[in-house]
Amino acid sequence: MTTDLNTLVTALYVKIDDWLGAPGTPARIGRPPKLTDAELLTLAIAQALLGIRSETRWLRFLPVHLPGAFPYLPGQSGYNKRLRASLPLIQRAIRALARDTDLWTDPVWVVDSTPVECGSRPTVQRSELAGWAGYGYCRSHSRFFWGLRLHLVCTPAGLPITWALATPKLDERQVLMAVLDHDPHLLIERPGLLIIADKGYVSAGLDAYLAERGVHLLRPSYRNRAPRPGEQFLKPIRQLIESVNDTLKGQLDLELHGGRSPLGVAVRIAQRILALTAAVWHNRATGQPITRSLIAYDH
Repeated sequence: MTTDLNTLVTALYVKIDDWLGAPGTPARIGRPPKLTDAELLTLAIAQALLGIRSETRWLRFLPVHLPGAFPYLPGQSGYNKRLRASLPLIQRAIRALARDTDLWTDPVWVVDSTPVECGSRPTVQRSELAGWAGYGYCRSHSRFFWGLRLHLVCTPAGLPITWALATPKLDERQVLMAVLDHDPHLLIERPGLLIIADKGYVSAGLDAYLAERGVHLLRPSYRNRAPRPGEQFLKPIRQLIESVNDTLKGQLDLELHGGRSPLGVAVRIAQRILALTAAVWHNRATGQPITRSLIAYDH
């Protein structure tokens, strides 16, 4: 591993271990595992940053390239089971790291959804994901796909605020309202928040929902309508979330997750969002010039 990744792994372990031991954090019930939760989360982040999708290869890689860092490593089956069981923990860790940056209070959010393919046509009927995943259309690439959509809300710097996985048949506007209803304190903490979205979020219902909560929405105007105030600034800012999606797909292999069940897909997507959040957290803390850059950690 590179020096930069070693530094990130060490800082992450210390931060996560302190967070898990802080007052008010839910305590683990039962006998402590040989691989602690802090070690598990650190392993999951490093695996995603290095782009090693095979868990078996990852567990072979560690003793050679990071000898002695983890006193105990489970087998592939045990690691996989721990990861799948840790989805709530990963979700809490994403939020904890995000809150530990000055970007958390950014008064501007960018929202979009992107396809997460889950299988080819021959696998559709026999997949455990049938009934959750479905067929959708990707406007950016003008193609149909079978899988899910990742709905991501982030800051312009790329820090994930909240996210959801949903069948592509669900309306983006309905998913956004459901996500915000699930975490109502996010809006309460940010009076005067501005959300930037694309034309997929054009809806009088969504406009009214956000206006009731004191949120401003900047998006393209309806067809044959006068441009909305500030619309001329929309395009360059909208490109920011495209670059975040490109980071998740191009560097963190979002679409090569390998999940075959709802829980398997969800935890692998969460693992990649956690890795992105960890990189942003560390870059911000160490004063790196590019907040969302993963180059220092991917080799």
